[in-house]
Amino acid sequence: MPDDRPDLRDRIRFAVIRGTLWILRCLPYRWRVPVAGWIVSRIVAPLVGWRKRIRANLARVRPDLPRREVERLTRAVPDNFGRTLAELFSPDDFVPIARATPFEGPGLAALDAARAEGRPAILVSGHFGNYDVIRAGVIHRGFSVGGIYRPMNIRQFNEIYVETISKIGTPLFSRGRRGMAEMMRFLKGGGTLAVLIDQRLPNGEPLDFFGQPAYTALSFAELALKYDAVLIPCYGIRQPDGLSFRGVFEAPVPHTTPEEMTQALNDSLEAQVRAHMGQWLWFHNRWKDIRKPAKAREA
Repeated sequence: MPDDRPDLRDRIRFAVIRGTLWILRCLPYRWRVPVAGWIVSRIVAPLVGWRKRIRANLARVRPDLPRREVERLTRAVPDNFGRTLAELFSPDDFVPIARATPFEGPGLAALDAARAEGRPAILVSGHFGNYDVIRAGVIHRGFSVGGIYRPMNIRQFNEIYVETISKIGTPLFSRGRRGMAEMMRFLKGGGTLAVLIDQRLPNGEPLDFFGQPAYTALSFAELALKYDAVLIPCYGIRQPDGLSFRGVFEAPVPHTTPEEMTQALNDSLEAQVRAHMGQWLWFHNRWKDIRKPAKAREA
């Protein structure tokens, strides 16, 4: 019988995470969020090598940026990430802000029309701004919105994580065979999914992102075609005060081929990132070259 007890390293990591969250929760929300951003930007990012990764990614796809701007982004990117984490683990404070966020754009009318027709919808964003603004805000508008999450490696932390994001809204579907089957049933029944498209996946297609090939999953475009779901790019854009947001729902992506539709989603995200460079996860190794298995290429 396998021993599923956490090892010493996981127990230490969990203790550090739990202690940090406890300290942050002692602060008022208006301070908790910027303090979390400062901790991640000024302490965590240099220790774990995120600044080096940010510089490398920017040198690859935006070599035109002045050095001063690159250095600003090495601080701004992890700051936004830290703020997002604090918001995620403060659902009682964050959800009211998300609900009050103004939403705009042609995708809103398309989303309402889909609900009126009983048609499913897929809301596509990236690790940009705070993507849960969209999920929480759309739920507040009366939609049933499902989210997809990747289980955390540390079991105790994963339990806290799932419990916390469940307070923003349910249902939630875990990445994996069972979760994906549940997600497809939900979508087939006319539900709305909120998903992220900018993670590097070895079984994706090398589509363009910032002029470079980036392996991107076609699965959401394929689901949109299979279930006749409206496919809407949308973004929760952090505002200059660092605490509030603006929700943008772009026009739905027309149904063509999975490759063309997914490229349109990449292009949409790229345009938003270019307009708000500090709000995307530039320390993600998005352009790492992956040799896809032959089986995946032939599928």
